[in-house]
Amino acid sequence: MQKLPKKTLEIIGIALVMLIASFTRLWNLGFPAKLVFDETYYVKDALTLSIEGHEKSWPDNANALFESGQVFGYLNDAAFVVHPPLGKWLIASGIWLMGPDQSTGWRLSTAVLGIATVALLMLVANKLFKSVALAIAAGLLLAIDGLAITMSRTALLDTSLTFFLLLGFWFFQLDQQRSRVAIAKAIKRSTNSILWFRPWLILTGVALGLASSIKWSGLYLLAGIGIYVVVSETLLRKNSEEKNWFTKGVFIQAAYSFVSLVPVALASYTLTWLGWILGSGGYLRNWASENSLPGVLGALPNWMQSLWQYHEMIYRFHLNLTTDHNYEAHPIGWLVGFRPTAFFYETYLPGEIGCEIAAGCSAAITALGNPLIWLGSTAAILYLAYRYARHRERVLGLTLLGVGSLYLPWLIFTERTVFQFYSVSFAPWLILGLVFALLQLRRKLATKSKSLANAFVVGYFSLALALSVFFLPVNIGIFMPYELWQLRMWLPSWI
Repeated sequence: MQKLPKKTLEIIGIALVMLIASFTRLWNLGFPAKLVFDETYYVKDALTLSIEGHEKSWPDNANALFESGQVFGYLNDAAFVVHPPLGKWLIASGIWLMGPDQSTGWRLSTAVLGIATVALLMLVANKLFKSVALAIAAGLLLAIDGLAITMSRTALLDTSLTFFLLLGFWFFQLDQQRSRVAIAKAIKRSTNSILWFRPWLILTGVALGLASSIKWSGLYLLAGIGIYVVVSETLLRKNSEEKNWFTKGVFIQAAYSFVSLVPVALASYTLTWLGWILGSGGYLRNWASENSLPGVLGALPNWMQSLWQYHEMIYRFHLNLTTDHNYEAHPIGWLVGFRPTAFFYETYLPGEIGCEIAAGCSAAITALGNPLIWLGSTAAILYLAYRYARHRERVLGLTLLGVGSLYLPWLIFTERTVFQFYSVSFAPWLILGLVFALLQLRRKLATKSKSLANAFVVGYFSLALALSVFFLPVNIGIFMPYELWQLRMWLPSWI
């Protein structure tokens, strides 16, 4: 049999990954036809945002009415919401396409962005590792991870946040590929090494501004990349023995990089509030007509003062959010999946909504990651941190930049009510670390036996795939007997 060309195998591999990602995120997307977990906020907010330009309040019994098809029962009062509008605008796009009474429409945009995130991770991994095979491996692990699957099938904000974070990181990679070469060439030629125009860094700022327009945690990666650009490029100048390297790196180039990154992020963030700005009925929209901010802030236009005051209220809410919740999870346990969030659980009698099991059916949706992927990723990140401390490899630094920027800040807010599914936002970088560690382990095994090395890789991915299939019913709500659901709850903390 003739062996297929490498290019053909790569195309087949990419296509299979995208097929898996699409199937796991789109199949039976409308189940359950109920608002799941925080969908109770975001779906209804998305609907009123798309109609009124701002979020409206709902009566106490709104969920049951909404799920029954009475979707326009909102009140005239503006709602106080604690996340920026873009994520809800995205949810609204699926509602607009399929109708507000269709549960598939509630989740459609999130599912599409979840699929796109898999494709984007393969682009990022290929740029990082210079290997299509490793890119396919990274994409496959994200495509089959249970946490990523569940979050892509639920109309929350975290999957869309992850997409824009990864998009910003990809633009940042493109900027670094261009800018570092340009700086090094300019220093070698003894010409001006200051980069005045950095289009890819500007796009990085736009993408991360949009990420922050979904959840403020997008600011973490914006800050991390900004610091990385200044430090890494200053060290590049120092190592190239450029004259006045410190001044050029820390002050001049840093100032232009700041201008390329931050103002466009702020502009893209502000634009997502246009519905609130241009209207008059949003929460606190008219605050400045009777009040004023202190000092020079009082000279701002009324809409800016009102928006500033609104943001102060949002900030105080997040800072003081310490309400107990059954599924709150300390960030230290996120990486090992200690306390996954249960979004939905119901039991059904035989014949009820398609249940064909004589003893009755259980249907559960739990944001539970693949244990082999998450435990492997945690071990890999520890290895990467150790290796980077010794060798300062740039690939490792970029991977750790994503994980560190998006995970470590959560360790500061130990009293705040947080959930394990927040970790989906940095899952792509954990998987990049895992793929790198698997490559190193394979290379080490290959020095002893190439067949052993290949068997290890095949075995790892086969086991990871098998575990994903095993846990898939509790990730997407497939009917099963209660005993089989219980079989998948390996730890008491998973229930």
